[in-house]
Amino acid sequence: MPPLYRDAAIVLRTHKLGEADRIITMLTRNHGKKRAVAKGVRKTKSKFGARLEPGMVVDIQLHEGRNLDVVTQVDLLASYGDAIAQDYPSYTACAAMLETADRLCEDSDRVVAHFNLLAGALAALAQRQIPAHLVLDAYLVRSVATAGWTPSFIDCAGCGDPGPQRAFNLAVGGAVCPQCRPPGSTAPMPETFVLMDALLRGDWIAVAATSDDARRQSSNLIAAYVQWHLEHGVRSLRHVDRGDYTVVARSTPPATPAEPAPHDVPPAS
Repeated sequence: MPPLYRDAAIVLRTHKLGEADRIITMLTRNHGKKRAVAKGVRKTKSKFGARLEPGMVVDIQLHEGRNLDVVTQVDLLASYGDAIAQDYPSYTACAAMLETADRLCEDSDRVVAHFNLLAGALAALAQRQIPAHLVLDAYLVRSVATAGWTPSFIDCAGCGDPGPQRAFNLAVGGAVCPQCRPPGSTAPMPETFVLMDALLRGDWIAVAATSDDARRQSSNLIAAYVQWHLEHGVRSLRHVDRGDYTVVARSTPPATPAEPAPHDVPPAS
């Protein structure tokens, strides 16, 4: 009989299979991205259908199959769905994060880091201490950094010349000096560089001190940078409701989206 294994997982997306089943695409903490069949979950009497919705953090047991694994047991670790679904900007930001994770983690060798980053970002969306668009931008820039494409927002990404620099180029890898600046580079406001660097580092006090214009520029550049490296558009980004760009300054920073979600995730068996 094929073996059973257990892991913590975040549901990324689902689609229907047959009359009552679903195929679940998930990011597991120790086994990477997995696709599995959840049998009978679309029936009204399903015991764990509601636990296998996008954005759910679960402890899942899987039966290893030839083509697709089969879900045999699901326990809920963290349900952020209700809190996120009640706020449209959070809902659209969540959709963009899940789609980005789905694409970034296809062949990633940094599974645990990606899992913790996404779990922490979902927790931050649910807590609503930070505006959803800033949680999204922080997640996006950290996710590409985790994947190995860390952008430079201060020193020149081409030659390493100490910054701050005044131009930005996607292909070079971020900020560029006048000597390394290719045609077509953009020239964001200096404050935009400060904001993007603060999002990468998780400095929420610095983020709170930035202007709406800097946040708009930062959102556009970060989205462009992510999609450049994915070599594919993230469709959910076009639907993100960024709403009000203001954020209340705090004397102490809230929990950052880079931290793992506040629950006890069991090890794989």
